[in-house]
Amino acid sequence: MAQPTPPNWQYPAGFFLLGALFFLPFLGGVHLFDWDEVNFAEIAREMLITGEFTRVYVNFEPFFQKPPLFLWLQAGAMALLGVGEYAARFPNAICGMITLPLLYRLGLKLRGQQFGLLWAGAYFGAVLPFLYFKSGIIDPWFNLFIFLGLYHFILAYWQKSSPGQAGLSKSPLWYFFWGGFWIGMGILTKGPVAYLIAVLTMGVYWAAQRFRLYISIPQFLFFSFAASLVTLGWLGVETLKNGPEFVREFTVYQYRLFSTPDAGHKGFPGYHLAVLLLGCFPVSIFAIRAFGKMPAEEHAYQADFRRWMKYLFWTVLILFSIVQSKIVHYSSMCYFPLTYLAALTLEGILSGRLSYSKWMRNLLFGIGGLYVAATLALPFVGMQAEVLAPLFNDPFAQGNLQAEVYWSGWEVVPGLFLLALLLLSHRLLMRAPAKGVRLLLGGTGLFVMLALVFFIKRIEGYSQRAAVSFFQEHAAEDAHYLVSGYKSYVHLFYTQVEEAGLACFQDEVCQQALLEGPIQRPVYLAVKVHRAKPYLEHPNLELIREKNGFVFFRRMPK
Repeated sequence: MAQPTPPNWQYPAGFFLLGALFFLPFLGGVHLFDWDEVNFAEIAREMLITGEFTRVYVNFEPFFQKPPLFLWLQAGAMALLGVGEYAARFPNAICGMITLPLLYRLGLKLRGQQFGLLWAGAYFGAVLPFLYFKSGIIDPWFNLFIFLGLYHFILAYWQKSSPGQAGLSKSPLWYFFWGGFWIGMGILTKGPVAYLIAVLTMGVYWAAQRFRLYISIPQFLFFSFAASLVTLGWLGVETLKNGPEFVREFTVYQYRLFSTPDAGHKGFPGYHLAVLLLGCFPVSIFAIRAFGKMPAEEHAYQADFRRWMKYLFWTVLILFSIVQSKIVHYSSMCYFPLTYLAALTLEGILSGRLSYSKWMRNLLFGIGGLYVAATLALPFVGMQAEVLAPLFNDPFAQGNLQAEVYWSGWEVVPGLFLLALLLLSHRLLMRAPAKGVRLLLGGTGLFVMLALVFFIKRIEGYSQRAAVSFFQEHAAEDAHYLVSGYKSYVHLFYTQVEEAGLACFQDEVCQQALLEGPIQRPVYLAVKVHRAKPYLEHPNLELIREKNGFVFFRRMPK
């Protein structure tokens, strides 16, 4: 690899501390969001109650949609920090604190110190990657494992084809093993799509090589064997204890995700391209340039790594554009190649080999202007929410907008900050590019943090807080809990049920029994307003209140 100045631990330590400063604070400042955040947190909570860590449960019933690695991390955080929002999001904050210095070190080895700083800075300064380190979803760890697996596979290929060329000292099998190990960790985190992404990317590279076998079949099998070792360590125990049920049900679930818009998550064919362009602002703009012809590389392996990153990007983008379920984080594996390519462009601008082009400026202000407009308009819309509610035809949306959410007017601060940032960083990019890049990347990270502080709790106040508060209010009672007409995990996590039978989850038989059959405890029910009519007419139910698009009922035992 490139032989830059000797490694300087100040930069890795600095990025680690930067991650701690931005990713650890305020993790528990807002309720977990349905579905994914509450879903995973509930699984981890039930792990601690049951002591069962090989099989995943929701509502104390087997849950076949996810392997357990990330859920183990959450359960460990809850055991250490207590059950709650902070612990549920803590593992991803740690992931962010690891990812930034890791990207610096990889960039240092590949292209030198400046590039390492740019790559880590680009990841920190992109909107969605930053947000995901503040979340309780699986993808940050899942994506990191896949990237590390593919990275070590690339090292193995380089060492096999040109030993010592890239400054590598280990045998190819060493790198193949670690490549497979990290892919196996990805499989254990979210499933075999980790292996699929890696192998499809390898296949694209193989096709680009005119179908020349660039590694041997035994080497590929060894890589795959290393990946399977990690997975089988858990899956073998699960199968021995409970039979092949998980494998069968998980396979059916994965097929449904690929073939149907699961749970109504539909989208247009260019959905993920738009998500990456807008969501990874501002680095997505600079990444575009690196897909075209770039200045000649100093070393052959540097040009080769850019090819791998382009192939990885397009593989993930096309794969999840084909998948019928369109969910924002499905394309998040693109963040690694996208930020790498953005760092390449920024490196070229700083060296004078590339220009800060007019189209870059236009996109910077065009996409940035959308963020500015949204963050400036949102406080004024919030202050007039009740006036705007009748403009919506959806009764649930009308109810949401009636929530009592306080807007002070100071919420315009993030928008004004971003506007000033765009103007000043643009000026510096024209005159002092190094200062402009530092300001733009660091300032965008600060903008995202400000937006979270000023907006996320207020947005949650409209979307779900009424339901969360209702179930928290009755959590201490010896009661049954259910929702009807929509999918939710809120009534499980926020009532802290500790045994099977106290709550219903997508079980019509259970719901029917609690609404019609004999009961020994009170029953609390949440329904969305547009589906509440049958329950309003139900003779066994007492209306408690209607609030913010939800209608809440109680049934008392006779």
